[in-house]
Amino acid sequence: MSPIKAFKSKKELVYEYLRKEILHGSFAPGARIVIDELAATLGVSQIPIREALQQLQSEGFVETELHVGPRVSEIRPELISEIFQLLEALEVISSKAACIRMTPADLNEMERILRRMDDLHEDTERWSQENERLHDWICERAGTTLVKNLMDNVLDQWDRLRHCYLKDVFAHRIDLAQKDHWELFYALRDRDPERVEQVMRQHNQRALAAYVGHLKAARQIA
Repeated sequence: MSPIKAFKSKKELVYEYLRKEILHGSFAPGARIVIDELAATLGVSQIPIREALQQLQSEGFVETELHVGPRVSEIRPELISEIFQLLEALEVISSKAACIRMTPADLNEMERILRRMDDLHEDTERWSQENERLHDWICERAGTTLVKNLMDNVLDQWDRLRHCYLKDVFAHRIDLAQKDHWELFYALRDRDPERVEQVMRQHNQRALAAYVGHLKAARQIA
């Protein structure tokens, strides 16, 4: 048996720092990552920087360009489409399972969450945080461990998307997204898995159309 690690390595600390900065948009899509500058800023050698970048590249957050070096991965329409197609598939599975498993106490808790979100509809950042918690909470109610693990990975990609387009896209979707959330609640309360699936597909497809539409419009203007 391997001994339990009591501390984090420099590579792990660098990885966590870079991942957080990328997910929160501090390192913008397409931005160059200059290894020697980053090493000087963080006070480490280039080795843990390169190791962390390799892990981030395997997760799709970093890409390496020949003769240029590492960059933060661009957010392209194809990536957005993949994110929401995966979310749609995973959330259909988890929400239909939750439809069977949710207790009256769970439904009361979901109603409280949604009412709290109603009160936050003008606070985009806090509403978006509650939105992510809601989707994660529903998946937990499903009891589908493998789906939950897969969804956590996809939600990380979505989290970067959300931060990058918080004002341009996400803020404009709050009212419609919240309407979907209430429709989902009523379908779960009525134990109607077909309606649950319909709402989840509609929810993700609307979001996909909004993000891709914005990105394509922005590229045409540019």
